[in-house]
Amino acid sequence: MSTLPLGMIIEGLVSVLLLITIGYCWMLNKRLQRLRADEEVLRATISELMTATEIAERAILGLKTTAAEADKTLGSRLKEAEAMSHSLSGQIGEGEKIFARITQIAEAARAATQQREAAPRNGYPVQPPVEQPVYAPQTAGYAPEPAHNGYAVPEVEPERRRPSRASDIRSAAAEATARLEEFRRRKGAAA
Repeated sequence: MSTLPLGMIIEGLVSVLLLITIGYCWMLNKRLQRLRADEEVLRATISELMTATEIAERAILGLKTTAAEADKTLGSRLKEAEAMSHSLSGQIGEGEKIFARITQIAEAARAATQQREAAPRNGYPVQPPVEQPVYAPQTAGYAPEPAHNGYAVPEVEPERRRPSRASDIRSAAAEATARLEEFRRRKGAAA
């Protein structure tokens, strides 16, 4: 059966193994070439990644600086707003106190006027004063008013009289009330 010498079989076996090794080396060479090509692409990608990282670091530093400046600006504006808010609340409180005082004055003037109108003078009922504008001009048609329990008595013309103190107080109180209501409406709209 074994007509071939043993040396030939071994050489044939070595040559087959050598062919397999050559084929494997050729395949390995192709893979190494692809790996080298991928290595160049990988180096370019790493270079681009490093550049992008540096740009991102600079951008982050810029954002941190901007955020710090915005924080300082916002803090100062918040302090200013808080101070303005305290100032406005103080002014509103003072305005409400003044409004309460004006209301008390107007009520007292109204009560005093009603008492004067109800009380007879020298046995005769008192006629209520004629309402005139508060800021009537001082012209020659007006006569000086003598004081009679707070009421003005015309000396020249009964239809042209200067306004009395009570009407001055009433009109001032009405004007102050209107201004305060306007202020409250503005404050409500601003809030």
